[in-house]
Amino acid sequence: MIAVFKREFKACFNGVIGWLFMAVILALFGLYFFVFNLLNGYPYLSYTLSSMTFIMLIAVPALTMRVLSEERRNRTDQLTLTSPVSVWKIVLGKYLALAALFTIDMLIICITPLVMSLYGTVPMGENYTAILGFWLYGLTCIAIGVFVSGITESQIIAAISTFVVLFIGYMMPNFCTLISEEGNILTKILSCYDLYSSIGPFNAGTLDLTCVVYFITVTCIALFLAVQVIEKRRWSMSVRRIGLGVFSITTILAVIAIGVLINFGVRKIPTEYTSLDVTYNKMFAITDETKEYIKNLDEDITIYVWQAEGTADTTLAETLERYEDISKRIRVEYISTVDNPTFYTAYTSEAPANNSLIVVSDKRSRVISYEDIYVYSYDYQTYAQSIDAYDAEGQITSAIEYVTMDEELLPKVYVLEGHDEVVLGQGFTEAMAKANITSETLNLLTLDAVPDDCQLLIINGAMKDISKDDAQKISDYIGNGGDVLMTTSYDAGMQPNLESIMSEFGITRSEGIVMDYDAGHIYSKVAYYLLPDVLDSIYTQNISNGYVFTPYAAGLKVDDINSEEFGYTEMFVTSDEAVTVKVGENTDAENAETTDKGPFYIGLSAIRSDKPGTLIVIGSIDIFTDEADSIVAGSNLSLFNAILSQHVSAQEGEEVSGNLPVIAAKQYTVDNLVINSAVGTIVGLFIMIILPIAMIAVGIAIWASRRKR
Repeated sequence: MIAVFKREFKACFNGVIGWLFMAVILALFGLYFFVFNLLNGYPYLSYTLSSMTFIMLIAVPALTMRVLSEERRNRTDQLTLTSPVSVWKIVLGKYLALAALFTIDMLIICITPLVMSLYGTVPMGENYTAILGFWLYGLTCIAIGVFVSGITESQIIAAISTFVVLFIGYMMPNFCTLISEEGNILTKILSCYDLYSSIGPFNAGTLDLTCVVYFITVTCIALFLAVQVIEKRRWSMSVRRIGLGVFSITTILAVIAIGVLINFGVRKIPTEYTSLDVTYNKMFAITDETKEYIKNLDEDITIYVWQAEGTADTTLAETLERYEDISKRIRVEYISTVDNPTFYTAYTSEAPANNSLIVVSDKRSRVISYEDIYVYSYDYQTYAQSIDAYDAEGQITSAIEYVTMDEELLPKVYVLEGHDEVVLGQGFTEAMAKANITSETLNLLTLDAVPDDCQLLIINGAMKDISKDDAQKISDYIGNGGDVLMTTSYDAGMQPNLESIMSEFGITRSEGIVMDYDAGHIYSKVAYYLLPDVLDSIYTQNISNGYVFTPYAAGLKVDDINSEEFGYTEMFVTSDEAVTVKVGENTDAENAETTDKGPFYIGLSAIRSDKPGTLIVIGSIDIFTDEADSIVAGSNLSLFNAILSQHVSAQEGEEVSGNLPVIAAKQYTVDNLVINSAVGTIVGLFIMIILPIAMIAVGIAIWASRRKR
C-alpha cells in the first residue's frame, strides 16, 4: 500500500492536475476569505468554508476522474487484476494519495485563524472545528469520486457521474423536504446519503461525534464499493464468476447495513456525550442550574416546534436535543405549518412565527416566539439588523418553570404609578416575564397598604412627590420585610416624602446633576453621561464588561458608610472629580454653579438593623431604558436581572423559597476584526492569486520538463 501511495502521490505532482486542484481550492478559499474575513472582519471561517462546499462538487471530480478509470482505459488495470497485492491496499493507497493532496490545502487553511488573531478576538475552537468538518466532507467526496472512477473507463463520464452523485448528496435535505416536511420512511432512507447536513454542526461550533462517524462510514463504504468493482472484474475472468458475483452483492448489502446500524447506534447516545460545544461563549452548553432543575422535574413536558423537522433551525434543534437528553420527561415534537396549519389555536389566538416553540404541561402552556430566541440589534446608519445573543436556554427553561409552577406560587412585582413615573424599557418588562414574574401597577391612593403578595415594589423615577400617607405605607411595607427598588431624578425638585424614605436609611440626594470630569468615567465625552465604577456586590457580579450607563444622574451620599445602624451594599460610584451642578431652565450644565463635590454613589442598597426589608436606590431614572442598556451591551439589564434574582422568588404560603435564577442570553458572536485595508488586501491577494498562480506555474513547469524527456 505504501508503494502505491508513493507512486500516486508523486504522480499528482508530476502533472498539472494535482497542482491545479490545490490552486483552485486555495484561490476560491482566498476569494471568500478576503470578502468575509478580511474586508468585513468576520472572525469565523464557517462563513468562508460553507461557501466552499459546492466548489468541492466541481473540484473533486476533476481530481478523481482518472484515478481508476485511466488504468481501465489504458488496459493497465490488468496488472491490478492479476497483482498479488490486495485490491484493498491498491485502492486505499490511491485514495490516501488524493487525500494527502487535499490535506496540504487544509493545512495551509489552518494558518488563517492565526493570521486573523493578530487583528482581534478569534474563536479558535469554532474555526478549527469548521476546518475539521470541511476536511472530513472533502475526504468523503474524494472517496465517492474514487468509487465512481472505478465504474467506467471514460474520464469524462467519471467526472460527470461523480458530480451528479455528489450533487445528490449535497441537495438531499431539499429533496427530502420536497417529498415530506414531516418526514416519512422514504425520507429517512434517503437521508442516509445526506452529505450537506452533517457539515452543519461543525460550522455551528460543535464537535459532533455522530457527524464524524457518518463521514467515516460513508468514506469506508465508498472505498469498499470501489474494491468490489475491481474484485468483480478480477473474478469475472474465472469459472467462479456467478458464485462470487452473488457473494459480492450480499457482502455489499451487509456492509451498507452495518454502516447504517453504526450510525443509528451512535445517534442513540445522549447528545451530552457525542456533541462537544466548542463555541467561544459555550452557546450550546446547558448551565448547571438548568440541568439540576430539569433533572428534578416531576411532570411531563412537551415542546412543540412550529416548523417541520427537516427545515427547522438547526441551532435551536441542537439545544432542544440536549434538553431531551437531560430528562426523559421532556419530549420535543415538530409540527409542520403546512400539514397542521391550525395546530397553534389550542394554545394561542395568533399564529406564531415559524420555528417558535409551544411549551405545554398539564397545568398551562407558553408560546416562545422565535424572535425571542435571538437577541437582535439594529444599526440605524446602515439599516441592518444583526444577531447579538442566543437566548434559547433562558427562554425554554423559563417556560418550563412557568408551565410547571402552581398558580399561587408565581411571584409578583408591583410598579408604583400616579406620580409621573418613568416607564420601564421593553427589555426590562420582558425580563420580568422571562423570570415568570407577574407585574402589576399599584396606586396607593386607593389602598390601605402595599399588598401582602408584593415581593418587590418598584418606584421608577417619580417626578412628583408621593403623599405623606403613601410614604408611611411604603415605610411600613419595608418594616414588614418588603423590598423597594427606587430610581430618583436630579430635576424632580424637592420631594420631602420620597426623600424621607431614603433618609430612614441614612441616604441623601445631592442637589443638581452629576458631572464627572474624569474622561474614563463618561461616555462620548459628555460629562453627565456617566460610566461609574462598578463595585463588587451581589447585584453587579454578572456585569461582565465592567460598565453600567447612568445618564442624567443625581448623586447619592450616606451619613456613615460604616454605621452599625445600617448595612450598605455599594453598587457603583463616580470618580473623585465628579461634582453636582444646579441646572436651571436656561442654564448650560457645563457652566452651571457647583453645589457639591464627589465622589457620589449612583447606586446602593441599604438595610436597617431594626427593619428586615431592603431599600435599593439608583440615582438615574434612565438606567432601566432600552436606549441606555444598548450603550453598555446589556449590562444595565444584567443589573436589573440580578436585583430580581435577589429579591423576587417563588412563593410558598407565607414564606419565600429560592427559585431558578434567570438564565442570561449568550453572546452570539465575538466582535468583528479590525484589519487595515492595505494589510487585508495584501494577505487576500497572496492566498487568492499569488499562491495559486505559483502552484499552477510549478505544475506546468514540471509537466513541460517531463514532456521534453
